[in-house]
Amino acid sequence: MAKQVAALVEQVKLSFDILKQHGGPFRSFYDLFRTDALKSGSVVGVDELGNTYYENKAYFVGRSRWVVYNENVGYDYDGSQVAARWYGWLHYKTDLPPTIQPGVNYPWLAKHTENMTGTEKAYTPYSTTLPKIQAWDPNAKKE
Repeated sequence: MAKQVAALVEQVKLSFDILKQHGGPFRSFYDLFRTDALKSGSVVGVDELGNTYYENKAYFVGRSRWVVYNENVGYDYDGSQVAARWYGWLHYKTDLPPTIQPGVNYPWLAKHTENMTGTEKAYTPYSTTLPKIQAWDPNAKKE
């Protein structure tokens, strides 16, 4: 019975720690609604896009590192908004985050951009060939 009470006290303490780290119950509810999870961990770093990276080694491998996207993107965030330097750390390709081991910086490397597919800024190729099929125009004059 004493072990069960101790485990319950530990779970309640962990819940209050999570609420405290997220800024209280209202902010915790907002973070839960936005990210679908409430986790507690230590901040490892922040990238140039404003994303914050966390780690808690008490969680299982594969769940112990995560990113909280910049609030400027609201609910419209996706994996392409993670900077390339942080991608390797998030996916356990390296144990050292870019804050400790920054990696290479060649002058020919392009600056990171997110995937714009499905937005107004999506890439559409320019075609120089004439279409094989002409679309019907109901307002066109008959010849």
